[in-house]
Amino acid sequence: MTLALLHTSPVHVPVFDALRDADHPGTALRHVVREELLAGAAALGPDAVADEVEALVAELAAEGAGAVLCTCSTIGAVAESAGVAVGVPVLRVDRPMAAAAVRAGRVTVLATLASTLAQTRALLTEEAAAAGLPGADVRTVLVEGAWERFAAGDQDGSLGLVAAAADAVTDADVIVLAQGSMAGAADRTTTEVPVLSSPRPGLAAAVAASEG
Repeated sequence: MTLALLHTSPVHVPVFDALRDADHPGTALRHVVREELLAGAAALGPDAVADEVEALVAELAAEGAGAVLCTCSTIGAVAESAGVAVGVPVLRVDRPMAAAAVRAGRVTVLATLASTLAQTRALLTEEAAAAGLPGADVRTVLVEGAWERFAAGDQDGSLGLVAAAADAVTDADVIVLAQGSMAGAADRTTTEVPVLSSPRPGLAAAVAASEG
């Protein structure tokens, strides 16, 4: 069975191909990039693109996808709901990361896009409840200027700002990089606080779902 990956930026394609080659050789991936979904969700809220996401998930399932991995944190919740409606496993890439984060204690979430913050906070709260924890101790930080650099094609500059923001965190037990596009910043930090990113654990969970 093919694992379909729903992206809202083409920069994710080589990242997940590299992770597949390293961790899951032989797994067939189908990449689908829909940048307009993020644009719509950022402007009007994720629910505004729910019907489009559901139609896309249904199309991917009809074309043979055994599971779908949504690599966009902003539309992750509506993608999961679409999977329930269509009857195909749809996983949000940041859920395994969130499950690990809430078990660590105090969480600082870094994001480059404001629309991601509420979605990530809600996910952390959900995972804390699922783990039987009293509640997620979450602080959110918007990394100013990082999204603008990313959108302009300056990924290196964007990651530099994210890494600097992570290094400035002193009152957390774990740092969460809310968006998959931020993952490269983890290798640039000097902080002693653990920094979690979503692509590797998210892909592992999706591969297991597609094989199950």
